[in-house]
Amino acid sequence: MSEIHYPGGVRPKGEIARKTPTKKKKNLTIAAGNRGMDFETEINQTNDYYREKDLAVFHKRPTPISIVKVDYSRGAKITEAYFETQSTTDYNGIYQGHYVDFEAKSIRGKTSFPLSNIPPQQIAHLKAVLRHDGIGFFLIRFATLNRVFFLPASFVIDFYEKRERASIPLEEIEAHGKEITAGYRPRYDFLPILDELFLK
Repeated sequence: MSEIHYPGGVRPKGEIARKTPTKKKKNLTIAAGNRGMDFETEINQTNDYYREKDLAVFHKRPTPISIVKVDYSRGAKITEAYFETQSTTDYNGIYQGHYVDFEAKSIRGKTSFPLSNIPPQQIAHLKAVLRHDGIGFFLIRFATLNRVFFLPASFVIDFYEKRERASIPLEEIEAHGKEITAGYRPRYDFLPILDELFLK
């Protein structure tokens, strides 16, 4: 039975006022890792900005999945699925007539980037991109330090294949990459770095 709302909130004489259930305060504690937007969202917003301004076209590459089971009892909810193929990189697109392919990684570490974060198929894919004169790179975010770096794929591939260390030290990333200062719009403007490193 729905509650009747009387004008001015005044109830007729003799009617018993029903208590409306009080809403419990929710504890809105946010985990430190979830404060602000996640890295992928920020890159997506950067790419949206580039498309809006007609500067470049980059899109998040969807991960192909095959759906096995769907629960239709409460709408259409996928309950079982599997990846059709191994994922390559996160993003691809075109800038100034050049094919561009890149991967975004966010880590909690402060001193190095573990190579274990890069699956072998990503290295193979980026090597193929470079062989065909495409542009490839990594965007690496050190979340704890609040620092983001642009690292050319050629450097990462070389380091990965030599395997002299299990991770790329921050000093190497600083020396061979370019740090991107976070802005408002775009959030991480990496087009000037593409111009500097690949299009001069």
